[in-house]
Order: sequence, then C-alpha cells, then structure tokens
Amino acid sequence: PTPTPTPTPTPAEELLTLDQAARFLGQATFGPKFSEIGSLSGTTVSSWLNAQFNVGTASHKEYMDTVIANSPPGTKFSHNNTFETFWTQAVTGPDQLRQRVKFALSQIFVVSLIDSGVGNKPRGMASYYDTLGAHAFGNFRNLLEAVTLHPMMGVYLAMLRNQKESGNRVPDQNYAREIMQLFTIGLYMLNLDGSPKLSGGNPIETYTPADIVGLSRVFTGWSWYGPDKTDFRFRGGNLDADADWRPMQSYPQFHSTLEKMFLGVRIPASNTPDPEGDLRIALDTLFNHPNVGPFIGKQLIQHLVTSNPSALYVGRVAQVFNDNGQGVRGDLKAVVKAILTDTEARQAPDILAPNVGKLREPILRMTNWMRAFNCSSASGRFMIANIDDPLIGIGQNPFRSPSVFNYFRPGYVPPNSSIAGSGLVAPEMQLTAETSVTGYLNTMRDVIVNGIGSTNINGNPKRDVQPSYTVELTLADLPAELVDRVSLLLTGRKITTTLRDQIITAISAIYVSNDPVQAPIGRQNRVSATIFLMMASPEYLVQK
Repeated sequence: PTPTPTPTPTPAEELLTLDQAARFLGQATFGPKFSEIGSLSGTTVSSWLNAQFNVGTASHKEYMDTVIANSPPGTKFSHNNTFETFWTQAVTGPDQLRQRVKFALSQIFVVSLIDSGVGNKPRGMASYYDTLGAHAFGNFRNLLEAVTLHPMMGVYLAMLRNQKESGNRVPDQNYAREIMQLFTIGLYMLNLDGSPKLSGGNPIETYTPADIVGLSRVFTGWSWYGPDKTDFRFRGGNLDADADWRPMQSYPQFHSTLEKMFLGVRIPASNTPDPEGDLRIALDTLFNHPNVGPFIGKQLIQHLVTSNPSALYVGRVAQVFNDNGQGVRGDLKAVVKAILTDTEARQAPDILAPNVGKLREPILRMTNWMRAFNCSSASGRFMIANIDDPLIGIGQNPFRSPSVFNYFRPGYVPPNSSIAGSGLVAPEMQLTAETSVTGYLNTMRDVIVNGIGSTNINGNPKRDVQPSYTVELTLADLPAELVDRVSLLLTGRKITTTLRDQIITAISAIYVSNDPVQAPIGRQNRVSATIFLMMASPEYLVQK
C-alpha cells in the first residue's frame, strides 16, 4: 500500500529553529531574551501564543497607587511615574504578548500626556493603558466601549462634559469624528483585503459631515464618575477621588433628545433622554461596519509584523475578525494569532526586499536593548524620564504622542524617496530626520556603555538602568561568535554576510591587552562596539 504522506505543518505548528524563534519574539514581544529564544526553539508558535494568552498582567494604576501611598504627603506625581511603570512592565513583564499588543493598541486608540487635561492626571493615564491591556485579547466591541467611556479619552477628545444643543451651542464633534476616522472605519470604504472600494475611479467616503453631526449627539451627557448626577458634578465640581479612572457616567439632563442619523441608522427624537441606549446603538453600528476588520487588522499587522502586508494577508486577518471560526465577530485573541501565524509573517524573509518588514520605532529599539542584555534597575522602578527629544534622546516616549494621529500615520510615505517610488509606505519613517538619526546614535553610544535613567541611592546619583554583558564579555576574544550572538538577539541573525564581516573586522581591530588589569577594558570596548554597530545598521533598524 502507498504510505500516507506526512502533512506539512502549518506555520503555527512548525518547530522553530533558534533564528526563527528570535525573529518571532521580535514581532510578538518587546524584544527577545536569550533564555526565551532557547526555550521557544524546538517548540511552536502556537504553543507559545496559547501560553501567553493565559499569563496574568500587572496593573499600571496599582503601581501608581502604591507609589502614592508610599510617598510623603504633598508629593507631586508626574509623567515620570507613568513612564516608570511602562518601562518596568515592557522590560520585565512575563506577559510579553499582551504588553506588545496593548502598546500597538495605544497607537490606534491614542490618548496623550501632552494634553494638559490628561497630563494633570498621570494615574488616569496609567489606568487607560490598563484598559487597553485588559481588552487586548477580548472582543473589539468591548474594547471600543471601554475606550469610549474612559475619562482620559473623554478629556482628550472632549466627550467628557459634552452637552446637548441649546441656542447657538451644538455638541462637540471631536469624538464623533475620531471614533470613525481613527478607531473603527477610516475615511474610505474598504474591500476585505483593505483595498479601497471605488466609484467612477474614486474612493467612496465612509461618512459625511451629516453623519458626524448625528453621531455627535450620541456622545452628549457623559461626565465624571460619582455618587450623584448633579449639574455640579457633571461640570467637574466635587470631583470623586476615583473619577480619573472609573468609567464616565451618564447625565441624562445633558443628553441630546434630537433625532440622530448616522451611517444609515436612525435614532428617532424622544422626549426621554437615553444616553446608554443611544451609545449602545452607535457602538454596535460601528462595530458591525464591514470596514473594521480590514481597517484595524491592517494596522495591527503594521505594528507587529510588516508595514506593507499583501492584500491576501490583510484579507485573511480581516476574515478572522469577521468570524473567528466559531461565529464570533471581533475576537482580538483570534486576530492576534492570525497575524502572527500567517504564512507571510512566518516565512523566511528576503532581507534585501524593500517591501518586507518594518522600521523599528525608537521605543522598540530601547526595549530590545534592555531585554536582550538583561538590564536591571537599581531603584527597581526603571526611572527613565522623558527621552523624546530627537536631538538629545531617541525621538519617542511612551504616552506622549504629539497628536491623536499617533507618532506616525499608518499610510505615511517619505517624500522624494525610493519607498515612494515603489508605491510603499513606511509609517515609522515619519519620526525619522537628520536630527533624530543623530540623536538616536549619540544616545545609544552613551547608553550601551553607561546605562540609562537616573536614581539617587544613599546620596549617590547613578544611571538607574544597567545592562549585563556577562556572556558577551566571555566572547570578546572570539569576534565572530560575539557578532553572531548579538545578531541573534537583535535581528534573529537577519543580517547580510557583508555587514557581519564588516563588524567582525571592526571589532577585531579593537586592542585587547595581555595585561590582566587592562584586558577587561578592551573586551568591554569590543562588546560595546559590536552592539552599537549592530543597532546602527539598516539590517537592525528594519525588522524583517
């Protein structure tokens, strides 16, 4: 009898090599650690994902509460405290997949500390980030409602204290516009594969000014949480101690009772205000719009895997958003798994192909370095202050997007570039200019050697976050092995032979003395140079 052929394993079930494990962890975490690469090697993406979906997560808000409780009365809390909890979890959190996905979600559902109303409530910002993490593997409909009712989103996009029409006053339209344009359906009607639907050769707009007007009436009559629903509390008086993080509550007296027409749906005028019912209809309408799967799915692909996914890749992910295989729409766990196990994500990439991969944004470069080289914090708090100055920092900082459009737009095309000439996009390039390139290189040249952040322990100021190069130092006399280890950690060994040879030649030229007192200096210089040259290279900067 003819033997039954052994089925070819799917990308999710294929046993991973070291290089494949490192590359996958570069997509699914804040950066691979050598121990994690070794643990994943010889196992499957599917088993790792299933385990990660069940790992518990720490609370950023609870961290803020602990800091507040342990600080002297009158201590002023600032953005720095939210930065601390971000870096701590991004670098040390065991729930790396959730950490990476909620960071991606934070760049779609943007709230920024740069806004003074949000900036004055750092605990609220920490809670908002918790909200994204709590729903990262849940249902998109629930995420959409949680985001809509979070007070920091209410402050940021002016839904909080938004009032019904009266005289010449009309409801604020900001949230109505952005929930459509940025959070759900985008500007133009899409096919399942993310390509625009056309009419007469032109894209079809998803909504009109009239839709914004109708939807803006839905988002009226919501304000701060509290034990009552008085006009005084609606306007911010007698603010509850938990109002910065508890979901907004409705104040029917401020909710519009006019007819609400949007996206083909009509909520008739009523003498009885129904803010909860109107909100439910609006969010259900947006959630069920056919654009949401390709619009959100493509952006998550861009944040995790590649800036220019094929239409087929987008279509496969959008189909999973529409139906997870069990008749459920909006299952983000299924969407994340589809993104990371897709053939296009798992196939061995052509490292020279211009349409493959994505530029690593600065925050991911920093966490990649910290995790790869087992950085620890002397204070235990990862006390890294604002580093988004492009000339003296890395050009990006958590929670400080310059606008609701994120640090960069998903469709950004660098002008007058080969990328533009090829019809491709490069979102993270919107952060890139001569100053930011210089700032990143100067910062990393310093940080790789001296660490980052600052703390003061027993009157001794020092860099708070320090790397451990113990293993790398043992390879300093073996340049090829040192380069291969660093390349595995930072690129999944996706570098050209030319770059590998160049770095080996460069570090081999760094003198290591025979003097046992002086030799450690030379070895440290070789390790630092290897890491710096790798992190400065195009092969590292573009995640393949």
